[in-house]
Amino acid sequence: MDEEKTLSELAAETGIPARTIRFYISRGLLDGPSKAGRGAVYTHAHRERLEKIKALQAEGRHLSEIAPLMDCGDGERPSYPSAPWWQHTIADDVLVFTRGDISPWRQKQIRDAIDEMALRLRRKE
Repeated sequence: MDEEKTLSELAAETGIPARTIRFYISRGLLDGPSKAGRGAVYTHAHRERLEKIKALQAEGRHLSEIAPLMDCGDGERPSYPSAPWWQHTIADDVLVFTRGDISPWRQKQIRDAIDEMALRLRRKE
């Protein structure tokens, strides 16, 4: 049977602050406690997953890279199709990204729509 621990005990064992553990749970990197509420408990599986996250961070990986690796088998890396992106600045506080691997005809349609949006935003100022 797994030994159950409180959040503070898990934090002390792993060296990861409780606040960070809660953040990992909110981001989906770590499952929530086995028992929720005031008597929340964490198991050995939680500790193992936190150790794996720490090891991947020690390799220099960011959380955005770690999340997909956590659900893959050992050594298996997910492949992501790369796509170029165009950046369009519409106003000081508005930035639009569009895929760059579309047809020139579609790019022109998108560019016209972006220009129209920019014009509308300038009129309201």
